[in-house]
Amino acid sequence: MGGAGRPYRVVVADDHGLVRAGFRLLIDSSDRLTVVGEAGTGREAVEVTARERPDVVLMDIQMPGMGGIEATRLICADPGTAAATRVLVLTTYDTDEHVFRALDAGASGFLLKTTPPEELLTAVEVVADGEALLAPSVTRRLIAAFTAGRRAAPDSGAASRDRRLPELTARELETLELVARGLSNTEIAGRLRIGPATVKTHMSRLLAKTHSRDRAQLVIAAYESGLVRAAAPGQDPAPH
Repeated sequence: MGGAGRPYRVVVADDHGLVRAGFRLLIDSSDRLTVVGEAGTGREAVEVTARERPDVVLMDIQMPGMGGIEATRLICADPGTAAATRVLVLTTYDTDEHVFRALDAGASGFLLKTTPPEELLTAVEVVADGEALLAPSVTRRLIAAFTAGRRAAPDSGAASRDRRLPELTARELETLELVARGLSNTEIAGRLRIGPATVKTHMSRLLAKTHSRDRAQLVIAAYESGLVRAAAPGQDPAPH
């Protein structure tokens, strides 16, 4: 639930009224979520968000006038909303350009409109809880985009790792490796045999120590530091 046991507050931004109505019906069916506003354009999304201060904005990309990506950028840059409001981009456009522009604008998650209803509700809650969320296909492409050309690079080994990630503990390094492989917090907890709350603590420290905004930037940091190297297609990323 949200603060003080209240449901998480959600704003739905989409230029199709029927789509907004469908999302509202779905979201309001959960006792953990409630829709507090709707927007049909990016500009309206910014205005409604500033007024309502929701926990999550469910944002379409393609809207008339100001699009969802620019609206996301403004919401995430506004001191009045940046700290409390997170943006979950939900769109039919599963392209690299849209994915990376949305993440660069500050979106905390990116899912397709074909996502099953129960997964969408879970995604909204995950983002509201403060955890970034990416569809597996998005994570794979994010990794590929930022590791292009690195497969042939020499293995820099521990020296490079220590130089790029000097403040991380052994457990934090293990956690970061698993994040880079696309595991969720729950999966990381199971793999390391620790509690979910402990994983959240490690994640918070990783974000602070690496100066990363979200999970996507942690993935990039893991690869750029040499902690994890790109794998051949069809294989999992490999730790150094």
